[in-house]
Amino acid sequence: MRFDSYHPMINLIYFVTAIVCAVNFDHPVYLAISFLCAFVYSIKLNGKRSLIFNLCLIPLIGAYTAWYSYYNHFGITNLRMNFIGNQITLEAVTVGIVRGTKIATVLMIVSCIFAVVSADKVVYLFGRISPRLSLYLSILLRFVPRVKQRGRRIELSRRGIGKGCFQGNPLQCLLHMCSFLSILITWTLEDFMDSAASMKCRGYSLRGRTAFSIYRFDNRDRSFVIAIFACITVTFMAVAFNQTSIQYNPMIMMNRITGMSVVFYGAYAVLLLLPMGLQMIGEKRFSAATSKKA
Repeated sequence: MRFDSYHPMINLIYFVTAIVCAVNFDHPVYLAISFLCAFVYSIKLNGKRSLIFNLCLIPLIGAYTAWYSYYNHFGITNLRMNFIGNQITLEAVTVGIVRGTKIATVLMIVSCIFAVVSADKVVYLFGRISPRLSLYLSILLRFVPRVKQRGRRIELSRRGIGKGCFQGNPLQCLLHMCSFLSILITWTLEDFMDSAASMKCRGYSLRGRTAFSIYRFDNRDRSFVIAIFACITVTFMAVAFNQTSIQYNPMIMMNRITGMSVVFYGAYAVLLLLPMGLQMIGEKRFSAATSKKA
């Protein structure tokens, strides 16, 4: 029961909500929940490759924080003086961590989107609103993976004849890299020409053309919508009660954490972890069913 098996509209609602909340919430607790949930869910979907990518984002957050605190000076809590004589403040460091964490969280959520939302879902979601937009988005989603696959195939074949991008002296490596890029660009342009000719033959430009889809909104989707909107409602109640905001300038000030705040934190965590939880429950049920048959 993977999240990609649900209706595309549910995928859209979840990821739009996750990105909007991750970008707009400055509160450290909500920020930590967004980061950890995106971290765990991306690993669940993409495995070891996503783990390496997520761990590489952590030093980038530190680098962004260092840059931001060195060149932005506000707040009243001085920590030390930088090399040009300006004070580095705790408030500037904190804001740098917040913004860097937001960027990292959005990148991890986008990696989840690439794993869940396929090209046919994009066509289904935007096809009736704007067929051209849906086509461009589907081409964009397919472009990066196909170029990476072709690049690996080209590099593997050229490496077999001693012309890999990292074989030979520096001048030879540069020439091999130029040849590699020339082949890759030519192959990609030829594929675009073939795709355009294929779309024209299939009547893409004809008026009134419709698209086939296999998606139906069933009871399972309705149950998920009820659960996700319940969590969204509680989260927006936290916004209404000013539980998601914090002040960083001129000093760090936030509302006192109460029992109701913990309820809001839990609802937000459930909102972000709901797809992964359903997937884990489905995998557990499947393994239990297969073990009984065995």
